[in-house]
Amino acid sequence: MSAPPSTEPVRFAYWVPNVSGGLVTSRIEQRTDWSYEYNRDLAVLAEENGFDYALSQVRYMASYGAEYQHESTGFSLALLLATRRLKVIAAIHPGLWHPGVLAKFGATADHLSGGRFAVNVVSGWFKGEFTALGEPWLEHDERYRRSEEFIRALRAIWTEDHAELAGDFYRIRDFSLKPKPLSSAGRPHPEIFQGGNSTAARAMAGRVSDWYFSNGRDFDGVAEQLTDVRVAAEGVGRRPPRFGLNGFLIARDTEAEARETLREIVAKADTEAVRGFGDAVRQAGRSTADGRGMWQDSTFEDLVQYNDGFRTGLIGTPEQVAERIVAYRRLGVDLLLLGFLHYHEEVEYFGRRVLPLVRELESRLPGKESEPATLGS
Repeated sequence: MSAPPSTEPVRFAYWVPNVSGGLVTSRIEQRTDWSYEYNRDLAVLAEENGFDYALSQVRYMASYGAEYQHESTGFSLALLLATRRLKVIAAIHPGLWHPGVLAKFGATADHLSGGRFAVNVVSGWFKGEFTALGEPWLEHDERYRRSEEFIRALRAIWTEDHAELAGDFYRIRDFSLKPKPLSSAGRPHPEIFQGGNSTAARAMAGRVSDWYFSNGRDFDGVAEQLTDVRVAAEGVGRRPPRFGLNGFLIARDTEAEARETLREIVAKADTEAVRGFGDAVRQAGRSTADGRGMWQDSTFEDLVQYNDGFRTGLIGTPEQVAERIVAYRRLGVDLLLLGFLHYHEEVEYFGRRVLPLVRELESRLPGKESEPATLGS
């Protein structure tokens, strides 16, 4: 199944560094800070340099080089209130949140921000967080079944006056939420993102999500995932979700500089933390029905950037990076979720040196920009 021609410009999001350690598990210098003050200034800088979204990550327990973390929903709201246009996506875990409670928080955040709140439903890979909190740990595919119910409940509460759901994990009975989140053309409720590379994740995205996030992948990997998600959506008569791809961007004036930065990141990797993370995530992936979970083919180098961001290949001169971004756009990637080594400097460099080249290359693509697609229901 081939991707349709892409006519809208590619959008950009960035990983909010609201956890210590930055976006690579390495002892290389990272001029990045997990504090609110740093991130508030970064959010303003990002929206001034072409970013449409920011994703606040979440860890509940100190681990794997991320000893300190700010909670994602509260941090997202703070960033929303510090900005004017940026949409902020809060990562949350079913099993640690109830959909009705999150729906209430999300409606309030949406009103306070003028309709810029979004959520990323993370099915979970870190067993230790659940067991340390005394919460049950479900096997892989069951976690995705729970996440699907969570999204169905969340959407119903956000859009219906008397929400009902009789599920295996959640039971909603004549539940009314007021005020509802803000609604606009193409956005009937806050956008619902979802990640995961497994068969269960792809099928779930096709059935219920507005956006599907992939770990870092090359062109063949992206094409395969796009096909699977679209087939799943077609199977239930639904418009496919939009596609977001993770990437760690290293743009430098010369390719040699960019490659040397990558080499140094890997050479200075925190070996113990990377191996501990790798053992945890591979255990989670091995529990899939077909062994096709996230990180199953990740090398040590891949795992130094913990969402396989190096594999997307956004490393080189501004021209090389821009060409690769537009090649992903042609495949059907709607959004690039980016991480950086030195956020303030590199976000500004991206806006000044890379983004204009991306827009110039996009202007040469067939077709013209279309109206934004309506989110799936």
